[in-house]
Amino acid sequence: MRDRGLLSVATLLLLALAALSSGGALAASEEAYVTLLYGDQFVLGARVLGKSLRDTGTTKDLVALVSDGVSTYAQNLLSADGWKVQKISLLTNPNPKSSRPKRFWGVYTKPKIFSLTQYKKVVYLDADTIVVKSIEDLFKCGKFCANLKHSERLNSGVLVVEPSEALFKDMMDKVAVLPSYTGGDQGFLNSYYADFPNAHLFDPSIREEEVQSKPEPETQRLTTLYNADVGLYMLANKWMVEEKELRIIHYTLGPLKPWDWYTAWLIKPVEVWQEIRNRVEASLPGTGGGKSPHDQHIVFILFLLPFFVLISIYYRTLIQAMRDLSGQGTLCVFGKRLYHQYKSGTILPVYSSVATSSSSSSHPNQMVRWFELFTDRENGSIPPLFGHITSVAWIVSLGTSLGVAFMLIPLQVTPGTGLLLMYELTFTSFFLLFNGYLRLVHRWGSAVGNRAGHDDPSGKGHQRYILNSDAIAILYWIIMALLAIFAPLWPILLGVSSLFAKLGMMVAGGVVLAVFMDHATVYLAKLAFIKGKKNSDLSRS
Repeated sequence: MRDRGLLSVATLLLLALAALSSGGALAASEEAYVTLLYGDQFVLGARVLGKSLRDTGTTKDLVALVSDGVSTYAQNLLSADGWKVQKISLLTNPNPKSSRPKRFWGVYTKPKIFSLTQYKKVVYLDADTIVVKSIEDLFKCGKFCANLKHSERLNSGVLVVEPSEALFKDMMDKVAVLPSYTGGDQGFLNSYYADFPNAHLFDPSIREEEVQSKPEPETQRLTTLYNADVGLYMLANKWMVEEKELRIIHYTLGPLKPWDWYTAWLIKPVEVWQEIRNRVEASLPGTGGGKSPHDQHIVFILFLLPFFVLISIYYRTLIQAMRDLSGQGTLCVFGKRLYHQYKSGTILPVYSSVATSSSSSSHPNQMVRWFELFTDRENGSIPPLFGHITSVAWIVSLGTSLGVAFMLIPLQVTPGTGLLLMYELTFTSFFLLFNGYLRLVHRWGSAVGNRAGHDDPSGKGHQRYILNSDAIAILYWIIMALLAIFAPLWPILLGVSSLFAKLGMMVAGGVVLAVFMDHATVYLAKLAFIKGKKNSDLSRS
């Protein structure tokens, strides 16, 4: 009997401890930070957001609402980062497809944060935001708080919400009735809280005692410090408030998201986002610094691919060059040989007449004849519209190369890695494509020479060309490569931070590059055509 009584007491004590433990956990989790993800492309943003929140020292719950578009691996990664992952179903956008952007088809899901009644209050943050200073004071805000933007519209990227089942049900009842100026949830919330522009401004310095002594406001407006719009920053090239006082930065420039590698080269505030990204811990293998093991494998393959392709295509040329180099003994001897070839004129495209001995041509005359090769004095041997065809060829080659590079490079690699791969893939693709065009032009010239037969004066030796275009071709390729590197980078190297000034300078650099490329590619094509034609003449004679 006594043992049974002791057992009952022990059971009651355990239940009491469990209740206290449960109550303590509930009290510690009464408030939460919440974000919403529709697909894996937002996972990196959520990881960086979570890191920025943890860096402020918060102990609140981090809740990630994920739809079916988020993979199991991504959910596990978020959980490992400390997010409490909660799966939700999407709410279909009630607006006609014609009246809303395609990307807004599921964004009416955001009002589901009003149904998180396990929390007394939640602070919602879009995945394209970061916290740069503690925002714990937001939990003192009213039942619904947001930042008012231009045109007296609230922005739904940062919200303070007091969840309520009744409120959520009322919203769902009015989803199909209330208009949305954006075609998405932000427009709906503006219609639902139509009187929001008249709300009082939230004062974060208010004391807790004062908050408790007054009725909780239904709505309050947040200052710009809690939703600093990068889009507005780019217009003025500065923040409209003290930068050191900022709490939340919101990257609102449409498709230019901070996790896309090229955005960092255009928008200065992305540097802050990238700094936080670099501090993200490896919660799963290979995920440190916000990296993805899958993307890392792709980067490794893309980095080696151009070398493999070039070596496989030009291995015979490389072997011959190595033999030539080894036959010279040293690089110095090889360089001297090239220098003497240049001084003698044999490394440049020159004219040589049968009636004149090879020793009678001086270097200045060779330079003049080399220049004449590409003036109107020799254009009679070039087919009509040759320059226009070549211009189309290099533009198509460049456009294709850029398109292929953008398609292959993972969007969420680091900015430096993305830029390196962009140059590597674009240069390789352009070289292969345009070099293929030059080979066709060479065959074209050879065919023209064969058709001319002995009726061509050059075939009789009246004006035979000895053409060695290798050095000229290398020179033009090098100049084009250098201009291609510096054309987009020179405003960055000069420290220009304004988006519009930067874009203007990039466009100017692109124009210079295009002008030189048009000249250089036509030049190289003429070299290839005339070389093919003269090689045919020489073989026939």
